[in-house]
Amino acid sequence: MITNGGLLLLLVFIPFAGSIVVAFFRSNAHNVEAIFASAVAIAALSLAVLLYSGVAGGGVVREEIAWLPAYGLNFGLRMDGFAWMFAILVTGMGLLVIIYARYYMSPADPVPRFFCFFLAFMGSMLGLVLSGNLVLLAIFWELTGIFSFLLIGYWYQNAGARDGARMALIVTGVGGIALLLGILIIGHIVGSYELDQVLASSGIIRRNPLFLPVILLILLGALTKSAQFPFQFWLPNAMSAPTPVSAYLHSATLVMAGVFLLAQLWPVFSGTREWFWILGIAGLASLILGAWFALFQQDLKGLLAYSTISHLGLITVLLSLGSPLAAVAAIFHMFNHAIFKASLFMAAGIIDHETGTRDMRRLGGLFRFMPITATLAMVASAAMAGVPLLNGFISKEMFFAEAVETHRDNILDIVTPYLAILAGIFSVAYSTRFIHCVFFGPPRRDLPRDPHEPPHWMYIPIAFLVLACLVIGIFPARSVGPYLRTAAIGVLGIETPPYSLAIWHGFNLPMLMSAIALAVGVALYFLLENYLATSENGPPWFRHISGRRIFDRVLVTISWRWARLARSWAGTRRLQPQLRLLVLIGVVAGALPFYHADASAGTVPMLPVDPVFVALWLLGGICAVGAAMNATFHRLAALVMLGCAGLVVCITFAWASAPDLAMTQLLVEIVTMVLILLGLRWLPKRPEGLEKMPMETGPRMRRLRDFLLAVAGGGGMAFLAYAVMTRPDTRNIGDYFVRYAYTEGGGRNVVNVILVDFRGLDTFGEIAVLGVVALSVFALLRRFRPAAESIGAPLQQHIQDASDEARADRRPGDTLSDYLAVPSVIMQWLFPVIVVFAIYLFLRGHDLPGGGFAAGVALAIGFILQYLAAGTRWVESHMRILPLRWIATGLLIAASTGMGSWAFGYPFLTSRFEYANLPLIGKVPMASALLFDLGVFLLVIGATVLVLIALAHQSIRRHRAVSGEER
Repeated sequence: MITNGGLLLLLVFIPFAGSIVVAFFRSNAHNVEAIFASAVAIAALSLAVLLYSGVAGGGVVREEIAWLPAYGLNFGLRMDGFAWMFAILVTGMGLLVIIYARYYMSPADPVPRFFCFFLAFMGSMLGLVLSGNLVLLAIFWELTGIFSFLLIGYWYQNAGARDGARMALIVTGVGGIALLLGILIIGHIVGSYELDQVLASSGIIRRNPLFLPVILLILLGALTKSAQFPFQFWLPNAMSAPTPVSAYLHSATLVMAGVFLLAQLWPVFSGTREWFWILGIAGLASLILGAWFALFQQDLKGLLAYSTISHLGLITVLLSLGSPLAAVAAIFHMFNHAIFKASLFMAAGIIDHETGTRDMRRLGGLFRFMPITATLAMVASAAMAGVPLLNGFISKEMFFAEAVETHRDNILDIVTPYLAILAGIFSVAYSTRFIHCVFFGPPRRDLPRDPHEPPHWMYIPIAFLVLACLVIGIFPARSVGPYLRTAAIGVLGIETPPYSLAIWHGFNLPMLMSAIALAVGVALYFLLENYLATSENGPPWFRHISGRRIFDRVLVTISWRWARLARSWAGTRRLQPQLRLLVLIGVVAGALPFYHADASAGTVPMLPVDPVFVALWLLGGICAVGAAMNATFHRLAALVMLGCAGLVVCITFAWASAPDLAMTQLLVEIVTMVLILLGLRWLPKRPEGLEKMPMETGPRMRRLRDFLLAVAGGGGMAFLAYAVMTRPDTRNIGDYFVRYAYTEGGGRNVVNVILVDFRGLDTFGEIAVLGVVALSVFALLRRFRPAAESIGAPLQQHIQDASDEARADRRPGDTLSDYLAVPSVIMQWLFPVIVVFAIYLFLRGHDLPGGGFAAGVALAIGFILQYLAAGTRWVESHMRILPLRWIATGLLIAASTGMGSWAFGYPFLTSRFEYANLPLIGKVPMASALLFDLGVFLLVIGATVLVLIALAHQSIRRHRAVSGEER
């Protein structure tokens, strides 16, 4: 039987697994992928419902998996009542949006990509609200930003979608960096990143001198995510996203993540002056400005976007007050806002889908054509306006009640009730405008499409949400009372105050404030009706309050002024000056620790020096110096000398009884030399008269400077290695790996066991970097066009062709191509031999020299020989080569192997080995590290072949250019 902790882990895992599966669906499987995505959402929702018994009455469900225990970091999930409420919103709202998206998205759209991003975003949001570790929360925080970027920019052919996605990513990304810094400081203060311990250490955090930086960084992250003042401008610009995305982001996910974090950390920061003033000012500004701009919008989604900013400002104000009752009201309004805002966005999407426009100036009289949609949208709008007997009314009443309470004797507390009434008036006005302009008045005849009701499954999600608005508004205590109490206890704990969810509390001040807001709001709309029909974003003097304009100016300043300044100082078309800066920074960074540490050598005596070994290294050093000297004048000679230096390193490994490293070094040298040679073919000649960097000197001084820098870098590393290896304690490191390689890792090849077991996390990071590098090289070479002098045949080929043509008595076998025919056939025949050799290296790697990396490089040599012998067109017409899938599959297998150890309660990438008794064979060692090595093997092949293909395709472009096919 699966425990609650297991269900919690499964809840986060299911959406990500569904995202991976749906990515492989065919693009025309419109119904199948929607049904599958719905099944994933239903499964996640069911798990969330089952977990309620664990959180009811203040309980907390936890699940912790060892991740990096040495650093105090574990993959810890934690669900209290508040997190449970958000899990229900994320999964339940996700299910409704998926059903809606099935009918909203066009069959021409790449729908598998949409549902892939959508489910991954759902999983990221679930991970965020269920994180029991602040570092893990920061990771999921960034994942929500990445997947929201992909969803907002889903229609990337639309410039508005690209700009909106970029703006959202930059603003929330900057906030995410600030949040991470704040989390790191909290971990430094508390001594732990575990959420339970952080919540229990509020006094320690508040008394620490770093409290102000912490609260500023945390609030910066939360306010940017929730589009609160002064970062509210990015949210309306994200309206180019598909409407299902907008409905999901605005109701239960992205923008709600910020207020979720504020509520979750409320016990730590509430009641302080910094929290009250910063959060209060930001919330009130968002509340008023969002409502004001919403009133003057002409686009339906623009109106709803600004109303989201305003309502999130309401929640922010409630959280700033420091009152437990205000916190309860904020939690309740989060739930209510998600319900009516999702229904309104979906209604706006139906209007756009069926009429072809969202411009309120072109809409009107739709009630007679779309009575069901109109009725649902009007009820949801009334809930947003706070009309009695609807859910928005109750939480708005709670807001008014807290606004009039005297919490502090200051100007902000005094003006809050008046600003609350003003925001309520604006809310009623723009809600009334939404209803009146779209559904009433004379019908419009110039619409792009004839309006009619959508398929009934398209408005069923809206009907469900509108019914929830009515049920909660009429029977609040019975419908959501226990669940709201559970969520409030999750935040407030024993400080949860008694409160009432009754519809009627008598004639009191909050009731009077609601009546004023309703009456004045309706009157304000009809007073401004004609003006609103023609205006855009309010009066001219108010339009200058544009955060987007400031954002654009900042980007221009950074990308043009600062970037040009940096380019004028450090930019050059030559690589040498840039490499010089990098090496200089590396030398300084490597030397700084010696300022505080012992810089002397150890006491372990040196081994006897073999004269042959010294001569060998002198040869390698001469080759290295020769390569550096010829890099400018003769690239091929420099490459040959570089290969000789690498060969010396290879011999050194063999001399030092490290055959595994020697073999890997030799294979890597072969591949890199061939790939670099293929790349040299397309490099242009070195241009003369290149611009100089500032403070550039003459050739002699430049060479002297480079020589001194090389001596400092190489000599420093040599001394560091000597100082480490002559210390007695360092020998224990090697002895440890030798002693435990077999007993702990199940292999006798110590090097391989270190790579796939002891340092498996490092290897995983390295292969991920290798994949990224291969993708980057491929992307750059796709847009690379050879220089003019590189398009023609090389000089040697011209000479040979001329010589062959001049010979009148030539016979078969006399030309160079005839002589190359035999080696090319042999190279092609070698491919199956190399495949067998690579498999042999792979299978023996855990006990003998070999392994996944060496086997992958060896098999890549086989592909290189095929391209060299038969040519690009022949190979790709006879062999199905999919390096991108190899890279993805390898990384997925390696990650899955690492996560598999979690199922047995071990840290990430902990390996396990056993002996299996096979029939007729006997005992065979079986190590889980073999699967990780398989991932390394596939990724190395994919990365190498991807670079090879990118280089090989330059030959195809060259032939096209010569024949005139490419311009």
